[in-house]
Amino acid sequence: MPTPSMEDYIEQIYILMESKGYARVSDIAEQLMVHPSSVTKMIQKLDKDEYVNYEKYRGFILTSKGKKIGERLVFRHELLEQFLTIIGVDNDKIYDDVEGIEHHLSWNSIDRIGGLVSYFNADKTRIEDLRKMDNEN
Repeated sequence: MPTPSMEDYIEQIYILMESKGYARVSDIAEQLMVHPSSVTKMIQKLDKDEYVNYEKYRGFILTSKGKKIGERLVFRHELLEQFLTIIGVDNDKIYDDVEGIEHHLSWNSIDRIGGLVSYFNADKTRIEDLRKMDNEN
């Protein structure tokens, strides 16, 4: 399993490749607010662990293993954003909160949160009832 830091890189590479068709070291560095040299070192680690195929001076691509993990990480991030929105967390806090908690939850917890999000989304009156309850408290 990748470390939390590796997950951040895999997630960002996946997002860039899905949106632009490629991911450059400079793009990853900018998004993660790190130095390009840090990105290069991490890409080499990800290559060693078979999450990316890296060729010096030529670039890198996600392996099928890397794509699978990247897809799951993006799903986790989006699910947690949905969950925090449902429970009424202020929009300006959601991104930072997700970044703070996403690596600390087990996949079992993520799956349970997914069930709860599905429950609330299946009937929007449930979300309204939750809002009413929050306002009463």
